[in-house]
Amino acid sequence: MSTLRFQALKDASGRKPVKFEEADKKSALFGSNVFNDKAMKQYLTSDAYKGVKDAVQHGTKIDRKLADYIAMGMKEWALSKGVTHYTHWFQPLTGTTAEKHDAFFETSYDGSDPVEKFGGGQLVQQEPDASSFPNGGIRNTFEARGYTAWDPTSPAFIFGTTLCIPTVFISYTGEALDYKTPLLRALNAVDEAATDVCKYFDKNVKKVTATLGWEQEYFLVDSSLANSRPDLVMTGRTLLGHTSAKGQQLDDHYFGSIPSRALNYMRELEEECMLLGIPVKTRHNEVAPNQFELAPIFEETNLAVDHNSLLMDVMSKVGERHDFKVLFHEKPFKGVNGSGKHNNWSLATDTGVNLLSPSKTPMSNLQFLSFFINTIKAVNEYEELLRAAIATASNDHRLGANEAPPAIISVFIGEQLTKVLAELEGVSKGKLSPEEKTDLKLNVVGKIPDVMLDNTDRNRTSPFAFTGNKFEFRAVGSSANCANAMTTLNSIVAKQLKEFKKEVDALIEKKDLKKDEAIFNVLREYIKETKNILFEGDGYSDAWEKEAKKRGLSNHKTTPAALKAKVSKKALDLFKDLNVMNHVEVEARYEIELEEYTKKIQIEGRVLGDIARNHVIPTAIRYQNTLIENVRGLKEIFGKDFEKIAKEQISLIKEISAHIEGINSNVEAMTEARKKANVLTDAQKMAEAYCDKVKPYFEVIREHCDKLELLVDDEIWTLTKYRELLFTR
Repeated sequence: MSTLRFQALKDASGRKPVKFEEADKKSALFGSNVFNDKAMKQYLTSDAYKGVKDAVQHGTKIDRKLADYIAMGMKEWALSKGVTHYTHWFQPLTGTTAEKHDAFFETSYDGSDPVEKFGGGQLVQQEPDASSFPNGGIRNTFEARGYTAWDPTSPAFIFGTTLCIPTVFISYTGEALDYKTPLLRALNAVDEAATDVCKYFDKNVKKVTATLGWEQEYFLVDSSLANSRPDLVMTGRTLLGHTSAKGQQLDDHYFGSIPSRALNYMRELEEECMLLGIPVKTRHNEVAPNQFELAPIFEETNLAVDHNSLLMDVMSKVGERHDFKVLFHEKPFKGVNGSGKHNNWSLATDTGVNLLSPSKTPMSNLQFLSFFINTIKAVNEYEELLRAAIATASNDHRLGANEAPPAIISVFIGEQLTKVLAELEGVSKGKLSPEEKTDLKLNVVGKIPDVMLDNTDRNRTSPFAFTGNKFEFRAVGSSANCANAMTTLNSIVAKQLKEFKKEVDALIEKKDLKKDEAIFNVLREYIKETKNILFEGDGYSDAWEKEAKKRGLSNHKTTPAALKAKVSKKALDLFKDLNVMNHVEVEARYEIELEEYTKKIQIEGRVLGDIARNHVIPTAIRYQNTLIENVRGLKEIFGKDFEKIAKEQISLIKEISAHIEGINSNVEAMTEARKKANVLTDAQKMAEAYCDKVKPYFEVIREHCDKLELLVDDEIWTLTKYRELLFTR
């Protein structure tokens, strides 16, 4: 098997950058394969165009007749670009995207008169098998019907020769079976709640849009090297492997010169993104060797989520053309940085105002403070639920490591804004004196833009940080669907803004306070109530763990522990009250995520046992036999003095035997632990058993394997090593 490793190294080291030339400048290519506003104006009737725009802007339902006209225009546009098939493109709870391609081609009943056909019925709805996707018990195999329904707020696009129509995915009885449906509901909730609050400051605001800018981190590994590692192929991460002598300790990869092969990959990837309307802007080396990042311009959240899900598929397909395996796992390599997907979130009005960006007038800054403080209050109230929203088996490896925020959710706002909140905390209860109003508006609120100019510090250990005009949810994992975190974040902010409006209105009506006085009074109380969630220090320190416990903050380090918050009464009521998800939908997701966790640990355990016994042990025995032959030869030559001369070889033989025994005994114990876990019927208990009883064996087995890697002759070691995976470029 070592021949596979060395052949892979030969293939990888002999690669030349795949030649790629940009077809045109990015602005000319952008959105060419998207049924966007420009395409709709060209291919739709005025009534059909207005129907789509009304659906996007006002949620108006598109009637069947208009749908036929829209489908006709969409088909003609697609055919003009060489498209042959169409698909409803959706995001089931598998973490990947799904599609079923149908040809435009149809014939009459007798097989004659072939025609390219695509009508409103095919555009608006299709019927995939609901029971074959994760459903948390909502649908049984004998009641499999589910529906995909067109989401006109996310434009159709062409990928390859297929017209892809973004859709929601629901069961026959109406429950959401995807990530998109609850997200759309959450975005609607935050729109309504934020618009109501905005009217305190600007009556012209009719809509508030949640915006998202994700930062996608990933690793590139040569495809031959990746294919030589069964663990990378099966689990997306290396389950064993001794750390390389050189890793990231010299900090020489971060923002360094991009390797030629990787750069050509990025160039082709960016062109594909331009065609698909994904506004990627930034590319750079990340901290770990062979780790990179790309980031887009901010977009409306629903579209940004779709674009990120599409991007991950495009990245993998472009990677194949460049002989790369793209790794999205949060921690594919031990001892170097893992990968996140930082979610930069804000709110913007239809009048062009970023609600989390300070302005030059006191009234605008009071608006900023209202949304800023309410977001902090929302995180304070629902920090456990936010932690649950980013909980996965793979992200558990990353959280709390030296490059990622800890599992404790806290908010970082910087020293200057902390001082502003301290000033606001001193506001008098009830009516404000003229002097206090003047002082607040001129010397506190009015000067926020000047303060913000110097607020450039960033706490990399904070999971939820304010970074100037947005909040950055840094704890989201690189393989995650952004919708999970965004549904939760927008829901909790919507809930909090509704509470804020109630409290302000009550003070205006019952206490006869002026609007700005009422707002200041409510914000003052929120500042007092949210001190526990604010933290400016080192999130990695033991002191913070102790302090967080004193403050009553959760510290769920594993997914089974974190997910319980999803089905708490508080969470169930939140989603139900906002019409984001009913109890059945929430509980189904909880079951699905527990099951996914269990299956991933189960697969990793099986793969690790296989590699340890079928790769590591045979290789170790082979090398041990070489040592034994050497000792026999020394005995023949030196007789009774051989033990002194062969002392080191004998010691090495014993050490190898000890590690082989350690691997065998722990693999057997791990297998027994899996068997016991598998008979459990409760999803929570099974996940906990895999977490607490099965997973701990992974590190023990790995330790023995990694020690053998250092002892065994490199020429016969079968598994591609870290130095080869991380530094072959």
